[in-house]
Amino acid sequence: MNEKLNPNFKELNISKPTLKALKKMGLSQMTDIQTAVLPKALSGDDIVATAKTGSGKTLAFLIPVVEVVVRNLNDQIPVTLCIIISPTRELAIQTYTVLKDIISFYNNISSTLIIGGESRKKQSEHLFNGVHIVVATPGRLFDHMRTKEFDYKNVSCLVLDEADKIYQYGFEEDLKQIITRLPKDRQTMLFSATKSETTEALIESAMKEDVHIINTNEDNDKATVDGLKQGYVVCETEYRLHWLHKMLKKSQKQKVMVFFSSCKSVVFHHEFLTRYCNLDINIIG
Repeated sequence: MNEKLNPNFKELNISKPTLKALKKMGLSQMTDIQTAVLPKALSGDDIVATAKTGSGKTLAFLIPVVEVVVRNLNDQIPVTLCIIISPTRELAIQTYTVLKDIISFYNNISSTLIIGGESRKKQSEHLFNGVHIVVATPGRLFDHMRTKEFDYKNVSCLVLDEADKIYQYGFEEDLKQIITRLPKDRQTMLFSATKSETTEALIESAMKEDVHIINTNEDNDKATVDGLKQGYVVCETEYRLHWLHKMLKKSQKQKVMVFFSSCKSVVFHHEFLTRYCNLDINIIG
């Protein structure tokens, strides 16, 4: 018996530029989490979804976020309509990268990345000039919310990605303040790899009473999908660069993202790998 395929993105009521971007990304069939979340999220419902890493949850919230902006576009100065909060710089950068791909066929949707370790002044300028979608870490976002440059009174969609980790990493108070300041009449989507007391607390404080609970995890002991391979190399500090170069050379036909602990480290490794190893690498940071 043939296994039933998940629905195609074309079956959803989403804009043509979004479908065009998905096609360019090589995506046509929805994953389980996308099939469960997208119809309800696109209708403006509050969502609490538990899904493993690698399940496609990022697109499950990015597509509705883009559609919120499309429905509210006008010829005036852009206003912030959607905020996506990630627990770490690395995850925020990853989400922002996918977002840029999704909106690549729109010429009237703006976005910005608000994370620590970057110029606060430049971020303030972006927010003051107006952006439709903000991807941020909690601490830096709350910093900007306490300034007059950032007008967030029009926010109609809030996404909390890896919500349990936001609390785990010590941003509980910042997140509470952010939620309190945002408009109450908004759509909220909460995603996490596992369900916990933290997510229950967030449901109480951040969500409407009528919320859709979605769990695509059959095995809650595993936070990643079965098809996702993970590995690591244990080596002395002086051999790390050697192993990184070796792994990048081996993976040149694949998409690879490398995260470092600081902006200076990003700049150093980018310069070294492009200048001395002849690798084609883009830099974000």
